[in-house]
Formats: sequence, structure tokens, C-alpha cells
Amino acid sequence: MAARRHIARYSALMVLAALACLIAVKPANARDKQTVWSYDGGLMLETDGTLPNGICFRLKGRVNSGHFFDDLKRIDKIGADTIFQRGTQTLTEFPAKLLLEFTLYDEPCSSKLQPTGSRIYLTRAMVSEFRLSLFWKRGVELRPLTGYLPVDFSVRPIAPYDPEAKDLPERLEWYYALGLPSAGVPLTDSLVMIIRDGEGHVAARVAARL
Repeated sequence: MAARRHIARYSALMVLAALACLIAVKPANARDKQTVWSYDGGLMLETDGTLPNGICFRLKGRVNSGHFFDDLKRIDKIGADTIFQRGTQTLTEFPAKLLLEFTLYDEPCSSKLQPTGSRIYLTRAMVSEFRLSLFWKRGVELRPLTGYLPVDFSVRPIAPYDPEAKDLPERLEWYYALGLPSAGVPLTDSLVMIIRDGEGHVAARVAARL
């Protein structure tokens, strides 16, 4: 009997100890779990675009503003609102102006395809028909971004894969830089880019978000 009482008492103590661990540890783990994102260098954009004639292209870009994004971090913590911090400073809005830079260049629609002289390439005439639309996105709402201004533009030739090849079509890369008004825009909003071709079809869509 004494042995049974000893075993029962020991089992009860083990159950209480396990419960104490759950009570002490589980809430602390849930409360302390967080994800931190760093935005040094600005917000990156990258996507593939397609045209009805079978041409595929790549869009790569960045949103920046002086030193605004240096050491900027987004902290997502369970049970708390998302916060943005630079050092000990908490930020809630974008700066008054942003710089959007991006490039366009054609590429094969499949990475398994090798470039050949018969492939159709993106031309100056095609790109001249592109129409860019910018929006601020909050939830599912898209608000047109107006008042942006061109800062820089250039077109440069891309060297051929085979320098010895003759009579190859011209391959180009287009570079754009735009100044965007962003005063009062919350950091939780996303910048959405949509490029349409001359017929109004969406050729590419990408978002930059914190």
C-alpha cells in the first residue's frame, strides 16, 4: 500500500510539473516569436512579361529614396501590429518622394530554349507603345498614382551571345527612372506597376511592398 501511495504521489507531481512547464513556456514562445525583414538598398521588383506575338521580356527594378531604406526593418510579431523601425525610430509613412528605376529586356519564354536568329526580339517600336500605370494598393483597393515625373531614360545595346555571329537582330535594354510623389502614404501600402501593350493588354504586373 505504501508503495502504491508513493507511486501515485510521484505521478501526480510529474503531471503538475508538466503543466507548470506548459503554462510558463508556451505563452512566452508565442509572445516572443517574430519575423524581421530588412530593406537595405530599397524595394526590389522583378517579373516576367509577355506579348500576344509570343515575345517574352524581363522587368527588374528598385524603389529607393536617398538613405530612407538604410537599416529599415519590418517586424511582424504574433499578437501585435506590424511595425517599421530604423534603429530605435519607428516609422509609419514613406518619404515625400521616391525614385522608381527599372529595366526591360527580352528573353526566351523558356529557360530551356537557346537564343537563335529566328527568335522574335523586343523592338523599339514595340516598347514605344507600352503604357505604364502606377497604383498604391491597400488591401484590395487600387488608388491611381499620379503626378510622377521622368528623371532619366536610356536604351543600350546588349552584346550578342556569340561575338562572331553575323546579321543578328538588334537586342536592347530599356532603362527608366521616375520620381514618385509619396508624402503621407503608409508604409503598409504597396506600389503596383502595370504595363500594357498598344492594344491595352496587360503585358506585365508587379508590386513592391514592405
